[in-house]
Amino acid sequence: MKATVIGGGLAGCEAAWALAERGVAVTLHEMRPVVGTPAHTTDQLAEIVCSNTFKSVELTNAHGLLKAELRRLGSLLLEVADGVRVPGGSALAVDRALFSAEVTRRIDAHPGITVVRGEVTDLPGTNAVIATGPLTSESLASQIRTRLGTTSLAFFDAIAPIVSDDSLDHDVLYRLSRYGKGEGDDYLNAPMTREQYEAFIGALTTGDQFQGHEFDKTPYFEGCLPIEEMASRGPETLRFGPMKPVGLPDPRTGREPYAVVQLRQEDRAGQMWNLVGFQTRLRIPEQGRIFRMISGLGDAEMLRWGSIHRNTYLNAPSVLSAHGSAKDDDRLIFAGQMTGVEGYTESLGTGLLAGINLARMLRGEPPRVPSPETMLGALLAYLHTADPAHFQPMNANFGLVAPLDVKVKDKRRKKELLAERALAAMDQFADALEVVAA
Repeated sequence: MKATVIGGGLAGCEAAWALAERGVAVTLHEMRPVVGTPAHTTDQLAEIVCSNTFKSVELTNAHGLLKAELRRLGSLLLEVADGVRVPGGSALAVDRALFSAEVTRRIDAHPGITVVRGEVTDLPGTNAVIATGPLTSESLASQIRTRLGTTSLAFFDAIAPIVSDDSLDHDVLYRLSRYGKGEGDDYLNAPMTREQYEAFIGALTTGDQFQGHEFDKTPYFEGCLPIEEMASRGPETLRFGPMKPVGLPDPRTGREPYAVVQLRQEDRAGQMWNLVGFQTRLRIPEQGRIFRMISGLGDAEMLRWGSIHRNTYLNAPSVLSAHGSAKDDDRLIFAGQMTGVEGYTESLGTGLLAGINLARMLRGEPPRVPSPETMLGALLAYLHTADPAHFQPMNANFGLVAPLDVKVKDKRRKKELLAERALAAMDQFADALEVVAA
């Protein structure tokens, strides 16, 4: 049995691994470094270019529940992430360089996977997983549009800056996780007075941004808005968003600041810090000027500037089947962000399931999807049943999951019950697939 996987990102690597582990000979195509992208900087597989966190691991959080489900299906990437984890409170944060290096090593070493570097410009006829992501090359995107008989939708995704630890004023910053979660002090916090906050908002809303005709006509994904876009929606928007001070009292005063900028550790050595929620389309000189207004960042060295890039995704409910394939070919499966899921775990989850299902079909078995009582199943159901006229990318959230049979007023208890039911359903699904839990 043979199969092709196009795209060496999170979804593509999970799909290739799932196929190879089930006895399928896989050819995995990745265009980098022969052809680069506006966001990637290395030739490593599974390079993560936005945040270094896979979000929460708590079962009462939708992302944490999804991780627990995917572990039951044998996720390779979550296993790797566990091994290169860095402090991040209740979030699964990783050293991104170690993460991609280890995924690349594992994929290269698998006897059932052959990695081919170079751009693919034609879609395979069948027996393939297409996981080229939101930065699909234009030539292949054109082939996909022709093959599916539709045009891709598009939005712009933004990346937050990373700063050097050595350049930060640690006398001004204080260490604390919101409400003391995780180890209690996983984040650096930059407190702001009202006067500092108002000056910062003024600078953000008047800063010089990268402009272009496409930017003006293409919608952002609401879950990843540029910081200046959020600021333009009202002076208090950021204080109720990424700069929310609630749960972060300054230990030197015992009081919550007027506003807080949080910095999350990027690497195990603590040499790099990510400005949480500060994805941006500001021009580089403006980033330096404005972000150095933040308390403790007056001399910040920017190891990675913020940036913005074009993302494309399919109108999944109009062109894909229930398990993510082309409607006229069950064995041409699409996975990852291009299907309309948003987030690392969501992407790798669709890739994992795509690999499992393609292997099943190559053995003559029908594809299967988990129950909508599970988070993964609920995401797949959304992609298949959403209104095509108003389709937008979606993160994992409890609003997608089939409701409980009884009403539960206590929100936390409700999520606990949903999680218990979801994991029981996923165990049944995994057992039926004869998948050994990781």
